[in-house]
Amino acid sequence: MTAADFPHDLPEGRDEPRQDEPGQDEAGREPGRDEPEQDEPGRGGAVSGPAALAAPAAASWLTALVLLGCSAVAGAGVALAAAVAGAVLWAVTRAVARHRNQAAYLSQAAYLNQVAGPDQVADPTQAPAGERPAAGGEEWAGAVGAAFRHRLGKQQWWTGGAAARIALAVLASVAVTAAVTACMVHRVTTGPVPDLARRDVTVTAEAEITDDPRIRPHQGGMSRRETAVVRARMLLVSAAQERYAVDVPVVLLAPADGWRPLLPSQRVRVRGRLRPAEQGEPAAAVMLVRGRPEPIGAPSAVQRAAGVLRAGLREASDVLPDDQRGLLPGLVVGDVSRLDEEVRLDLATAGLGHLTAVSGTNLAIVAGAVLVLGRFAGLPLALRAVVVVVAMMAFAVVARPSPSVLRALVMGTVAAVALGTGRTRDGVAALSATVLGLVVFDPGLARQWGFALSVFATGGILILAPRWRDRLTARRVPRLLAEALAVTAAAQAAVTPLLVLMSGHLDLAAIPANLLAEPAVAPATVLGFGAAVIAPVSVDLARLLVRPAGWAVGWIIAVAQRAADLPFASAQWLGGVAGVAALAAAAVAGWLVLRGRARRRLVVALAAGALLAGLVAMPVVSPWPPPGWLLVVCDVGQGDALVLAAGPGRAVVVDAGPQPGPADRCLRALGVRQVPLVVLTHPHLDHVGGLPGVLRRRTVGAVVVSPSRVPEGEAGRVSAQLRTARIPEWQAVPGMRWRFGPSEITVLAPEPGAAPQGPGEGATANNASVVLLVRWFGPRTAPRGLSAAQSDMPTAPGDLPAAQGDMAAALGAVAAPGAAAEAGSRPAPVPPLGPTLGAALLAGDLETEAQEALVRRGLPRVDVLKVPHHGSSRQAPAFLAATGARAALISVGAVNDYGHPAPPTLRRLRWLGMRPYRTDLSGDIAVVATANGLAVVVRGKGARAG
Repeated sequence: MTAADFPHDLPEGRDEPRQDEPGQDEAGREPGRDEPEQDEPGRGGAVSGPAALAAPAAASWLTALVLLGCSAVAGAGVALAAAVAGAVLWAVTRAVARHRNQAAYLSQAAYLNQVAGPDQVADPTQAPAGERPAAGGEEWAGAVGAAFRHRLGKQQWWTGGAAARIALAVLASVAVTAAVTACMVHRVTTGPVPDLARRDVTVTAEAEITDDPRIRPHQGGMSRRETAVVRARMLLVSAAQERYAVDVPVVLLAPADGWRPLLPSQRVRVRGRLRPAEQGEPAAAVMLVRGRPEPIGAPSAVQRAAGVLRAGLREASDVLPDDQRGLLPGLVVGDVSRLDEEVRLDLATAGLGHLTAVSGTNLAIVAGAVLVLGRFAGLPLALRAVVVVVAMMAFAVVARPSPSVLRALVMGTVAAVALGTGRTRDGVAALSATVLGLVVFDPGLARQWGFALSVFATGGILILAPRWRDRLTARRVPRLLAEALAVTAAAQAAVTPLLVLMSGHLDLAAIPANLLAEPAVAPATVLGFGAAVIAPVSVDLARLLVRPAGWAVGWIIAVAQRAADLPFASAQWLGGVAGVAALAAAAVAGWLVLRGRARRRLVVALAAGALLAGLVAMPVVSPWPPPGWLLVVCDVGQGDALVLAAGPGRAVVVDAGPQPGPADRCLRALGVRQVPLVVLTHPHLDHVGGLPGVLRRRTVGAVVVSPSRVPEGEAGRVSAQLRTARIPEWQAVPGMRWRFGPSEITVLAPEPGAAPQGPGEGATANNASVVLLVRWFGPRTAPRGLSAAQSDMPTAPGDLPAAQGDMAAALGAVAAPGAAAEAGSRPAPVPPLGPTLGAALLAGDLETEAQEALVRRGLPRVDVLKVPHHGSSRQAPAFLAATGARAALISVGAVNDYGHPAPPTLRRLRWLGMRPYRTDLSGDIAVVATANGLAVVVRGKGARAG
């Protein structure tokens, strides 16, 4: 047989002969070969391994990430360049393949001519031993073919190699992603809406909501101003003499009123001003909405059903305590509308914040439960897979298709299809295909942190967890424990670089906290989702499921709180790219150190010692609160929250900061369980917004407020909270005095009936702040006839309401000297005072007018001054000088729009001999009693409650 007898144009990619070719067994294998040979580098064969899809997925993600911030022309150029490069690579690969395969054919022909010359073609007995056929003709040809394949062994027809195929896939994915991204950028940067935004035009628009409105509270300030952030599709826009029908994505920023009940797919009419969106944001404009939205259409039937389920779960959760009723809907369907701020902070600090972002864990739990039910129902495997996909899609609609939900839904669908068809499942390939498909479908996902965290965590679990689990089981760790440790550690290790890039923090408590909390997630999710499904039919029946779900949620909250209270639960690290580089260097160094067994044991011993020092030694060496503390200025951001010592486990609170979480954390760190008195200097949000945090799980005797009710909204909200909690509310009167433990508190201002002072409503409310003089005394002995409990009690005009009898018995209550006499009651005996330790002036947010009036009436000299109004520039020099203070405490947020503290104020304080202490730089600040008088101790900005 000659070379001309062999075809020179075999199909590319044909790595194995057909099963019906001679010389193969029934399975298509050659005689003597048990398994197909693996592909060699540079040879033909299917591309295998994670790189086959991981590389195109990563290239697609990076392309979208970069091109979203570029022009549409740049995106189109990248798409064209990648397409041309791919075409060139394909042509070159094909040409090389033809050349190499032709050489292989010639080699084959030469070998066959050597084995079977022209005079031996009809004599098969002359074939090499082991290759002789039973008969001639076609059987001889088959034998010759078998001999040829036996000689070539692993050599296959060259079709470009795995590297070339991966490169082609990468170029193709880059070209497609770049083209799609360029179209998106062109859509949101050209047209009427972007043009109107660049002109800063006020318009009336009709838009369709695409996601739940996100309500964001205003951080600090005078009054509560919640903002709704709404993603929508703008469909119609009208300016003065212009009207356009459009279909572009926009972001609506609006006052929260009227947005909460609206659902995705609902159409609204709004009026406001268009502003350009940020560079790289997949939105045509940002609309600053004025007033309430006007609904002009109902949501779709699917969204109405999802809204009913979510509302039903919220209603059924009302039987749970406040913290649990807010977390359960967030854990099950991502509804965080009622999530307690303290719980949110604890979850974030403990590394459990991902629990409120519905992700693959929730979807897997629901899918697993449906799969088990289907198996018990006797459904065939294929039908079970279909039911699982339907259940996952329904769950995604109810939980809203966030980036993590989309990622989990697509991966879950791939896994379900593999399950139903009996195919093998490759997690890494499924994840890569999911990322590639989603980024091509919506390039905007490439810039969303939630999507990145979800993908990285899943990748860590798929790649790292199996190896770590096997190593742990090899060291005789129980398999279930090894699985839990490996999965938790792998996920945390994978997302840590992103967390460093985002915030510059390391969540050191995340792994143990997740290990402890994870067992409660599945029962809470299954029971909660069951309650959501049942609630539209019977709320009472749904509550039967919610109660045990509340136990699981309560466990998660307890774990988060304990983990957040640990020293160094969250550690500061470099942020940005520098932080990631430092983390990578630390990881490499750690890997080099841990390579040897002896070094591993040494590192484990050192780590255990450091942990023991952090948990045991640090509270002893550097305790918080410091011994002998008298006053603590809590770091609550832009606001005021001060705590006065009132005995073991007790404290007087002066203002509560802007949010409940930080105030509660500060009191928790101080071990405060009873608050006999709260003083709210004036009803601005940055002073009263955290009141619920003070009231949480603590007995409160009474609350003293300013006689000014400006602004009325916050003053009314405070009164409503106190009525609900059945806590008496008293108005401050100069001369009121209380003694609690070492602290004596006297009201100095404002004068009753004083005319409003200051330019504007904000200054008027500030000048009506309650001003307190606090003096501290050493230990004293209660006089005969006066119990120890009666020596520490609130005093105020008149008696406590009858409803407060139990509180009065617990805390004690008598009339205030002077004020009580006006009510016709007899002043209680006053216990003797011990040695004076020092004094402080707490001046609220007084501005220059009220400060000067206080100086004219006479101002006592003190050791410590709480600088008014966060150190603003409106300070009267005579007031600051008259206090004679040596330490100036400034409660201020690190990020504020007011320029607090003002540099002139800081210079004036130093010129007067005062040393400023700022919460934005030092964290919590404590005034302590020492043998030589008062001293100031700072906690440090990165410290946690503990």
